[in-house]
Amino acid sequence: MWKCCEQHVEIAIDMYVDEKQQAPEISTISVDKEEDTCDFCEERAAYIVGN
Repeated sequence: MWKCCEQHVEIAIDMYVDEKQQAPEISTISVDKEEDTCDFCEERAAYIVGN
C-alpha cells in the first residue's frame, strides 16, 4: 500500500500491479490528514493505492 500525491499515483498503480498482478483499490485521503506525505516525494499525499 502506498500513499502518493497526484503526480506519483500512476507510478504507485504500476508498482502495485507489477507486485500483485491485480488492479489496486485507489482511495482519496481526506484534506484534514495533511500530515500524510507522498511515499515518492515530499508533497502532501492525495491517494492511497492498495488493497
